[in-house]
Amino acid sequence: MASIYTAFMCADIVDQGEEIISVGELNQQAKKLLENNFRGISVLGEISNIARPSSGHIYFTLKDEDGAVRCAMFRNANSRLNFQPHNGDQCILRGQVSLYAPRGDYQLIVSTMQPAGAGNLMQQFEELKKKLDAEGLFAQEIKKSIPEQPKHIGVITSESTAALQDILSTIERRAPVSQVSLIPATVQGDSAPRTIISALQSVLNYNNLNNANAFDLILICRGGGSIEDLWAFNNESLAREIFDFPLPIISGIGHEIDFTITDFVADLRAPTPTAAAELATEYFFNLSDKLDETKSSMSYLIERKLNEKKQQISYASQNLKSPSTHLKEQSQSLDNFEIRISSSIKQTLGLALQSLQITKNQFLQSSGLRRFERNEDLLTARLQTLKYGFENSLKKRRFYLENLETKIQAVSPIAVLERGYAIVMDEKGKAVKSSKQLSAGSKISARLAKGTFEANVTKSN
Repeated sequence: MASIYTAFMCADIVDQGEEIISVGELNQQAKKLLENNFRGISVLGEISNIARPSSGHIYFTLKDEDGAVRCAMFRNANSRLNFQPHNGDQCILRGQVSLYAPRGDYQLIVSTMQPAGAGNLMQQFEELKKKLDAEGLFAQEIKKSIPEQPKHIGVITSESTAALQDILSTIERRAPVSQVSLIPATVQGDSAPRTIISALQSVLNYNNLNNANAFDLILICRGGGSIEDLWAFNNESLAREIFDFPLPIISGIGHEIDFTITDFVADLRAPTPTAAAELATEYFFNLSDKLDETKSSMSYLIERKLNEKKQQISYASQNLKSPSTHLKEQSQSLDNFEIRISSSIKQTLGLALQSLQITKNQFLQSSGLRRFERNEDLLTARLQTLKYGFENSLKKRRFYLENLETKIQAVSPIAVLERGYAIVMDEKGKAVKSSKQLSAGSKISARLAKGTFEANVTKSN
């Protein structure tokens, strides 16, 4: 069908040869012919004369031993590239043949580009992935749990990679209590799978000899690169070794867009080596945040409790009476009690005298000796009762006063001073309760049970 269409187009152009056409019309006809007959073709060749203007487009020449063709890859297609093409790279291009009418330049408009060989490698990758997946090596339900608090982390990578330094610094920052050991291995090239498998076997040998300090988590890591650079991690023998490995493994290989067979068979995949270290230390990192949060919460509760106690002390101090005030109140109470006793005695004596006077008057009015004798015994009895009652009341009042005096003496600061204590006051007359209120050279005064004295502080602890 294409050959018939091509013949028709060519015949159409020849038929127009009877007339004179412009160069632009000729180029437009040629452009339609090329675009309609060479859609979605793939071309293998070497890139040369590459140019990258500010527009974001890429212009270059694709050549081989037999020829060359100009190529254009516009910005929207260029933005999807996962590698940076350079002069001399062997690449497979897919696109559409066209013609740049203003100059009559024959060119290839490129839609996709990949390094030569990558297509074959991707096919191998997909075939191995499909095979291992069918065998159950990628099943989520059989993957081992990652320990929350790994004590000894093993890192399998090359000693010379920047990824190793990123891993070590991340673990040191997030979980300084975890021990980290490097198990060196080659991470690129044909020998890399064998050295990684050997590193895994070294881990098991170490654990057999060091139960007290055994590895409990392994990181297999490598920085980014092309599919060829990461191909060692698509090895079937390595995948089966990781699947059978008794310890949990986190893979951190390449960049976020890179996937390898090792990522699928590992117990947990991290997008980068640094992310693998972060996943291994997630518990410690969160624990640090929780400790900071708990510290802030406790500080807030303690501060609030202290404020409550300060308010209680302030309120109590407002209602607390000084010893001198308390003594004055007790002294006033004793005075009032004494006044009441004196009044009661006077009232009792007054009633007795009044009764005696009445009896005397009755006696004088009767003028009879017999009546006097009869009333004399009654008067004597009444006087005895009155005397007994007065003495008894006086004893009770005296006992109450003595008991009250004993209580007052117990709370009196003077009684404390009598036992050898002293009240120390600063220059303002305030009581000193702590040595922190004083410094060398401070003047103090001390009140004793008898007398006072002043002194200078020579040392304060």
